[in-house]
Amino acid sequence: MKLIAIIGAVLASLYYLLEKNLDSFYIFDTDHLHGLAKRAIAAHGNDTRAIVNYIKAELSGTAKLSSHMANDEVWFFNNAGGAMGGMTILHASITEYLIIFGTTVGTEGHTGRHTADDYFHILSGEQWAYVPGEFEAEVYRPGDVHHLHRGDVKQYRMPDNCFALEYARGWIPPMMFFGLADGISSTLDIPTLWTTAYITGREMIGNLLLGKF
Repeated sequence: MKLIAIIGAVLASLYYLLEKNLDSFYIFDTDHLHGLAKRAIAAHGNDTRAIVNYIKAELSGTAKLSSHMANDEVWFFNNAGGAMGGMTILHASITEYLIIFGTTVGTEGHTGRHTADDYFHILSGEQWAYVPGEFEAEVYRPGDVHHLHRGDVKQYRMPDNCFALEYARGWIPPMMFFGLADGISSTLDIPTLWTTAYITGREMIGNLLLGKF
């Protein structure tokens, strides 16, 4: 029991230390990402493919970020909280992830209650969100950013074609349970589960080897 208590105290102290210094691990800037999304939209209008290419090119061409960006663009399904869409990972590490997420046919679901702040930059289409007790929907359009604060939860809907640059900062590994739960308990889509786990793990480990926590 004494050993367990010591281990618990060490882990609690380590968590407290890391939590107090989370900001020092981030390499992405929220204002820069918002500005980048708006510049890409202004340059390419309704051409979502061109918007995505613009974003990837700028991030990969930034000295501070280039070595931390995924080298390939692999699209795969994501089922989480009852919603379904496609995604590609631009960056994944212990404290941050950056993805493109969207669908051409619409979807609706539960945001999840997460250990990270989530910034959902709308690139095309609309996202609607609902909070219990409110009587009007939150509506986010191209150029807007929907900030879901750490620990908060909402119902959301992408009523039609909608794509977004999604950035999360905080503790990313616990979010994986939400991201994989539907695949394990409902869709049983093993190839997609494998692709999700493999690419996320590959990028997290690769960034750890570069000293990016």
